[in-house]
Amino acid sequence: MTRVFPPLTLAVFLVPVLAGLAGTLLPAFGVLPGVGGTPSLEPWRDLGAAAGLGRSVALSLGIGVGAAVLSLALALGIAAGAQGTRVMTACRRALAPLLAVPHVAVALGLAFLLAPSGWLARLASPWATGWTLPPDLPTVPDPFGLAAVLALTLKETPYLLLMLLAALGAVQADRSVAVARALGYGPVAAWVRVVLPRVYPLIRLPVYAVLAYSLSVVDVALVLAPGTPGPLAVEVVRWLGDPDPALRMQGAAGAVLQTGLVAGVLLVWRLGEAGVARLSRSWVTAGPPTPTATPTLGRRAGPGMVLAVAGPLVALVALALVGMALWSVATAWFWPAPWPAGLTLDTWRRHLAASPGPLWTTVTVGVAATGLAVALALGSLEHEPARGRPSGRGSLWLLYTPLLLPQVGFLFGVQILAVFAGLDGTWGAVVWAHLLFVLPYVFLALADPHRRLDPRWRRTARSLGAGPGRTFVRVVVPLLLRPILFAAAIGFAVSVAQYLPTLFLGAGRHPTLTTEAVALAAGGDRRLIGVRVFLQAALPLLVFGLALALPRVLFRSRSAMAAGEGTV
Repeated sequence: MTRVFPPLTLAVFLVPVLAGLAGTLLPAFGVLPGVGGTPSLEPWRDLGAAAGLGRSVALSLGIGVGAAVLSLALALGIAAGAQGTRVMTACRRALAPLLAVPHVAVALGLAFLLAPSGWLARLASPWATGWTLPPDLPTVPDPFGLAAVLALTLKETPYLLLMLLAALGAVQADRSVAVARALGYGPVAAWVRVVLPRVYPLIRLPVYAVLAYSLSVVDVALVLAPGTPGPLAVEVVRWLGDPDPALRMQGAAGAVLQTGLVAGVLLVWRLGEAGVARLSRSWVTAGPPTPTATPTLGRRAGPGMVLAVAGPLVALVALALVGMALWSVATAWFWPAPWPAGLTLDTWRRHLAASPGPLWTTVTVGVAATGLAVALALGSLEHEPARGRPSGRGSLWLLYTPLLLPQVGFLFGVQILAVFAGLDGTWGAVVWAHLLFVLPYVFLALADPHRRLDPRWRRTARSLGAGPGRTFVRVVVPLLLRPILFAAAIGFAVSVAQYLPTLFLGAGRHPTLTTEAVALAAGGDRRLIGVRVFLQAALPLLVFGLALALPRVLFRSRSAMAAGEGTV
């Protein structure tokens, strides 16, 4: 029975992705399905003549590479400094709320925080700055996209840290660092020498996914990046949404260019990995240092470094969300007052009563996509014991395909496929589009706990006469309930954050909190934006809270299972 799940799961990815790439490639060369045309290079000539194309590409490169490098450096620094300390436990606990907050919620919160009339300027004015009017400073958006880099770094660092923490157990990091410390290395130097070379290959795919996403992000760029012109992905979305077929073909050519840009950067990054590994080999394999050769900082760096790095990240996210929460209940908030003049729930009552649709769509699509993802992931993982081996690296690469490709590179083609199938603009098409991006995260969150489950539990149940289905329901699910719920919470948070899949496949008929928040960002009503941002952040946080609380309630008489200990 379970043998149908692996091919079904891969088909969910390969069919839309391959069809999407083909559906984007054809218009890029003058053939728009449903409209016609003859093969030509006219879309590429139009693309080359587009105003500001070079600056758009440069912005994409600067934002994407800058955010990926900073996120990876911060995640590695936190993991290295916290290894083997109580700070590591605190970092694990802080990851869930940071992962739950959608990208665009952080971006909109930072927009208010860092704007010339934002909260930071209000808190310091006029007593510290002397400003009686908002300063004329290009902070949000800034000409170089630095605010977008900051927002992406705040969101991608927790994700990479989560992947790192999951991989550290596979390389026995605590034992390795202890041996290196005994030879005289400082805590950070020991981690870099004996852990990093073995753990980085295990997180290579997540790093590539972060790099690809940062290079082609749209929702964050719409809020924080410059718009005349914007990054390449933003311009491509504008062209693809134009009713003029010529501009759509130009947008398809831009989507192919975006895909090539991501592929080229990933190739350069991979070559850079090989170069760094070769250059650092002699340093990594050098003998232990003499007592006077190890820098004092290298010996003492650790929890203090982690707090210095992680503290500002958490504080910025918290301030951004608190600021938008205050706006959602503010009566009036004039410059330079640091606090609203009064508080009211009128905006909440008026807004939710007038347009409950986005909230309902967000919840139903998220629940449906997450439920399907959990079912497909568990079915595929349950087939592994039957065939006697886990899925190979090739399957993992296929699973990551939607995350390694820019969304604008294939979602336009998926939309064309949905049009021909009569699914464009339907609720089911939106669920399917979200599933493409939810399933990889759910599978990765479930794979390690499922594979570490003691096989003797299954053998015992089968020896007592239970069939495969009953064994799964009565034994496997209870033992894995905590990882299943946590994976579902991650999947729901990923679904809430989806912007382009909803925009392309929903055809404007199924707006979500994310699409509405981005649309409102162009306006000036911070109260409405505050309501959307607060709901965006609150829904995933609520689901994460339920994922943590349910095992404690259901297994309150079984302390090990309630705490997620024991076999999993």
